[in-house]
This record gives sequence, C-alpha cells and structure tokens, in this order.
Amino acid sequence: MSAHIKLENSWKQRLQAEFHKTYMQDLRTFLKTELRSGKTIYPKAHQYFAALNLTPFADVKVVILGQDPYHGEGQAHGLCFSVAPDVRTPPSLVNIYKELHQDLGLDVPNHGCLVSWAKQGVLLLNSVLTVEQGNAASHQKKGWERFTDQIITCINNEKEHVVFMLWGAYAQKKGAFIDRQKHLVIEGLHPSPLSAHRGFFGQHYFSRTNDYLAEHHLPSINWLLPNKDEAKAQFEQAEAIHLNLFQGK
Repeated sequence: MSAHIKLENSWKQRLQAEFHKTYMQDLRTFLKTELRSGKTIYPKAHQYFAALNLTPFADVKVVILGQDPYHGEGQAHGLCFSVAPDVRTPPSLVNIYKELHQDLGLDVPNHGCLVSWAKQGVLLLNSVLTVEQGNAASHQKKGWERFTDQIITCINNEKEHVVFMLWGAYAQKKGAFIDRQKHLVIEGLHPSPLSAHRGFFGQHYFSRTNDYLAEHHLPSINWLLPNKDEAKAQFEQAEAIHLNLFQGK
C-alpha cells in the first residue's frame, strides 16, 4: 500500500511505519480482493486519506470522530459526515447543522461539504476509512481501526489543547485513552436521527470548542460554511490535492 498511496508529508512521517506492518498488508490484500471481485468501495481510492491530506498534523485543532464512510452512491469522499456539494445532505449532518444553528445562530447551509472545516484544522476522521457500497460496516475489523488509533495516538501524545468531539458510544470508546489533562474531550450522543433527540442537541459543541481554543491562545474555527459555489470550488481544489498525492506528483 505504501508504494501506491501517498500522504501529506507531516502525516507520512508519523504513519509510514504502519504501512509496513502485517495488518496493513492484510488490509491492502483485502481491498484489492474486494475490488477484483467486482465490488464497489467507497470512497474512491484517492480519497481514502482525504482527512489527513487536507488537515496537516501541525494544523490539527479539533478532531471530529466518525465511524464508517457513507455507503450510498456518491456520498463518501474521505471526510466524516461530509458529502460533495451536489449530494443531498445526510440526516446526521442535518442534525449537526441544527445544533450549529442553535449554538451559534448560523444559517443552515444548503450543501453538505465540510472541506472548509478541514482546511481550518478540523480533522474529520472516520475510524474505518472504506466501506462496500450498500453494506454498512462491511470493512470493520479489517485493520483500519488500528491505523486510525495510531493517528489519534500521535495527536494525543505530540500535541496539546486539541478538542476531540466524540459523538456516540463507538467514538467515546475509541477515544477513551485521550489525555483529558492535555486536551478537551466533548462527548454527546450520535447525531443520527435514531439518537440525536436523546442528548445530542443543546450541548454547545461549537461554542465550547472556540472558547477552549481562545483560552489557550489558539485561532478559533469559523464554523460558518461557504455558499454552495464556493464549496464546489473548495471541493475541486481538494480533489486535485488528493489526486496529485495519489499519483505521486
């Protein structure tokens, strides 16, 4: 995998050794076998590491931890909860926008592209980075969890004053080892319509994040997403970054 997948340099320095471990070799074999059997995998190969490519290690201020990529056609593009600007906003992201409006009074965007957040230092990381089309959770326990645990470990150990948003029991379990003395961990229920009304809303995730960053003299996040046309331009720029890295340019 390391010969074919390119990473943003700061992440490559920290994660390159992972690609030589048996679990990642096994994961690469699994993905190749799935593709050769005719299965469709999301996101596209050049987008597997989109979250890392758009948010270099030094820029990470916030981590939002998801579980699996969306498994519907055209949805996943490598950032958790995000979709391309022309794709219908998924229900969980609709609820995130509702909370954003309630917390900060921001207008609800007419698209679901979160590239703007990623470019400001919000690492939009799924625990599992691929999925089979129409088959939720199909790539769990294939190795991705160990890889993304290492990403979180690097942030936890090497940085200070990062905000981790852990929504739902899965994310909270994955982030249980995060040092609460060095970082802010904000927990809540998952924004899925199945659980959001039982405790996701009203937690002020976004204002609490910016208050914490300001307290530690760090730049706040502008949570207001751009209009759809600008989001499209940002998405296209991001795609160019991913493709160039993937092709070794």
